[in-house]
Amino acid sequence: MKTSTPTVPLGTLLQQFFMERLIQQKHASACTVATYRDSFQLLLAFAEQRLHKKPTELCLADLDAALILKFLEHLEKQRHNSIRTRNARFIAIRSFMQYAALKEPAALGLIQSVLAIPMKRFERPLVGFLPQDQVQAILEAPPQNTFSGQRDRVMLATLYNTGARVSELTGMRVCDVLLASTAAVRIHGKGRKDRTVPLWRNTANQIRHWLRAYPRAPEQPLFPNRQGTKMTRVGVTERLHRAVQNAAAQYPELALRHVSPHILRHSLAMRLLQSGVDITVIALWLGHESPLTTHIYVEADLNMKESALKMLQPVKTKQVRYQPKDRVLAFLQSL
Repeated sequence: MKTSTPTVPLGTLLQQFFMERLIQQKHASACTVATYRDSFQLLLAFAEQRLHKKPTELCLADLDAALILKFLEHLEKQRHNSIRTRNARFIAIRSFMQYAALKEPAALGLIQSVLAIPMKRFERPLVGFLPQDQVQAILEAPPQNTFSGQRDRVMLATLYNTGARVSELTGMRVCDVLLASTAAVRIHGKGRKDRTVPLWRNTANQIRHWLRAYPRAPEQPLFPNRQGTKMTRVGVTERLHRAVQNAAAQYPELALRHVSPHILRHSLAMRLLQSGVDITVIALWLGHESPLTTHIYVEADLNMKESALKMLQPVKTKQVRYQPKDRVLAFLQSL
């Protein structure tokens, strides 16, 4: 006897998933919640268009494998999302389906068919990074006679020194900076994992002068915008682009490159690696969950590969010229 999937209201499950699983049980970060929220907003809009049902009218049975596959195809072809973004949206759906399996065991057949959809593989390009002289030019590019220029100088210096992600940089507060004998900054990383990163003397001095010129309460952002509130990801990226444009007068090749805040993170990792810092220390510095993630910098450093090659003794082989034994082959060889 064929059993039908129960028509569980999708809205109820979604509310329970976000409030119970993500926020209460997993204590997910605001960024994770926002990413999952955006994914389901796109999915519900797509389902409404395909099924002619309002989101409040959808049930769990509507999110079958066929619909999810069409949605993932829509992301790539109509919205022109990259495979990485497509997979990120699908991760949110998979996480919800795993939760739904606990709440509605009768829908296991439908849920398993969705979970059986594979993630798409994609090529991972070698990480891009900048040489030290170009990084230095970017850090010195902002003007020193304006509030924005002074902030950008110390902000970009801190971004490069710490190798922080943009979300980690904008989340830094005044109280997170330790300017004692050993200067350091406390970074609130992904997955609510905090880490402390040491500051170079020059970076610490810049932050010290910055806080003297523009003192703020301990809980306020270390690098605020003109309104005194936390800068956005777009704001940090825009200020970096301005610095790159100014530095391009000295290094014209910078005008041809897309220099993102993550490029400075990669550049720091490469500098640490080339200076002989152990890869596990670099992983801790950058906040990587596993040192395996840090291996991408080893793969990208051609100089280290060439140095390793020079340390090896080549295998000696004797070159033997081919001598054809057959007269026809000898004739052809002579041509």
